[in-house]
Amino acid sequence: MKKELSMEARLLIAFVLMGLVLFLTPYIYKPASAPAPGANKPAVSKTTDVKEPATPPPAAEVPPPPPLAAAAEMPGQIHGDKEETVVVDTNLYHVVFSSKGAVVQSWVLKDFKDHDGKALDLVDPAALAKVPAPFSVEFRSQKPTTDPNASLFKVDRTGDDLTFEFSDGRMDVKKTFAFAKDSYLAKVTSQVSQNGVMLPHSLEWRGGFGDETISNPAAAQQALLYDPNAPRKYGILSDELQKKNAGSAKGGPVTSSGQYTFAGIEDGYFAVVYLPVGASSMELTTFSDQIPKGGKEEPRVGAAVGGEGFNSFELYAGPKDIEILKRVNPKLEQMVDWGMFGIIAKPLFEVLKWTAGRVGGNYGWAIILLTIAINTVLFPLKITSMKSSKKMQAIQPQIKAINDKYKGLSLNDPKKADQNAAIMALYKDNGVNPAGGCLPMILQLPFFFAFYAVLRVAIQLRGAHWLWVTDLSQAETLAIHVLPLILIATQFLTQRMTPSPGVDPTQQKMMMVMPLVLGYMFYFASSGLVIYWLTGNVVGIAQQWFLNRGTPKPSPKVVDVKPVPKKKK
Repeated sequence: MKKELSMEARLLIAFVLMGLVLFLTPYIYKPASAPAPGANKPAVSKTTDVKEPATPPPAAEVPPPPPLAAAAEMPGQIHGDKEETVVVDTNLYHVVFSSKGAVVQSWVLKDFKDHDGKALDLVDPAALAKVPAPFSVEFRSQKPTTDPNASLFKVDRTGDDLTFEFSDGRMDVKKTFAFAKDSYLAKVTSQVSQNGVMLPHSLEWRGGFGDETISNPAAAQQALLYDPNAPRKYGILSDELQKKNAGSAKGGPVTSSGQYTFAGIEDGYFAVVYLPVGASSMELTTFSDQIPKGGKEEPRVGAAVGGEGFNSFELYAGPKDIEILKRVNPKLEQMVDWGMFGIIAKPLFEVLKWTAGRVGGNYGWAIILLTIAINTVLFPLKITSMKSSKKMQAIQPQIKAINDKYKGLSLNDPKKADQNAAIMALYKDNGVNPAGGCLPMILQLPFFFAFYAVLRVAIQLRGAHWLWVTDLSQAETLAIHVLPLILIATQFLTQRMTPSPGVDPTQQKMMMVMPLVLGYMFYFASSGLVIYWLTGNVVGIAQQWFLNRGTPKPSPKVVDVKPVPKKKK
């Protein structure tokens, strides 16, 4: 076998061949005639194949060099020349886009104002300096070589339909937005590829959402999803609508995926949610972002929805109004979370809305009228409770005698059973129900929680006025909250008028502190909830006065109580 040539030998042969080519070329291809003697200008060859070496021209006649090759664009490049603002203005909202990153800078709902009376912007301006703007692209795993959120996109517009596209010849990103004039529903697509390979990604909304001017906005802001296949908690409560606040992602982003009906971000009364089009599954990633507020940083929830190389969504950005949601897409009605007392809260809201329509649309007066109606319906039970309390008060001397008879016994003494049996026999002979006094209060609690749910989610009560109250869904804006102070006074009066049989005088004095505790709790509660409880107190005072005057004091049946024989030492 012949020995293979080394690399050095191959290079030597290559240089020899190149030298022969250069040496023989002038003999094979004849040069043009030489210039005439004394001529200053070089002769120009008539052939275009080879130029004869000639004397260089003067420096002044040297043509300028061509542009550098590095300045030329790669094939397939698409981008904008400078950052520009694109505005979409419909009958319902005013949206401002930036071509840098193809993101949203502002999303104003025209029919709603924030708590300060300004047009409600769903985008928090303070967040834009800290986190990516809404509709930025987020990658969980493989990331492109170029950051699309910092790139200048080319913008194409047809009416209110926008197409943003960027390509550097390797990575290609495209987003489309299609808006309607009279609908909160839009269509959004996003596509990212690199070297022809699709890159899974999501669209972000970071740094909080909704009305930042309310009290404690972070508590109202959550990422949410609706999973129709979710198991039920304890076999009873539904877990289909799932919510996550900023605290759930304080250790880092949290991602879940599934065949969700919708997913997005919300506050108490507004939402931006994505409904997948033709996708079998979607991802929701929850973030915890630190946003500057009042000289310090506060956590705000963020959400990213997507998960595919090509994402196609219907996008709802607007109020959580049941009637609007039904018209847009019946699936979205599930977004209004009435809580565990929804079976009472939802019909209660319908009655409240109907009542408000009869009193000039004022929900404050509607709450008062509905509270009076509820207390009137429960009044027969209160009469029964009052009678039971008076009977209990009448037999207190006999109960004291029974307790004195068995005084000094330990809890595990067999004679304690005899003591309890004697007291129960006394109750039975006098027709006393020990739990009767608690029944009206127990029945009031579901209505209390139902009212709380209505005020928390019913957008009709957001910004609703009543007398000096500017928003029934929020605490009073006065320097001193008047309604909670009136509530404390009525609570004191209620306790003084209500019989408390069997309660130790020392315990009664301690119970007088409860109105102050209740007043403190309601001082920061929504005004509508304070009006409900305060109206219930006023109605209760009137009913108690009527019962105290109209119910005779019963004559108890006397029970002979023999003393317990003392044990022999």
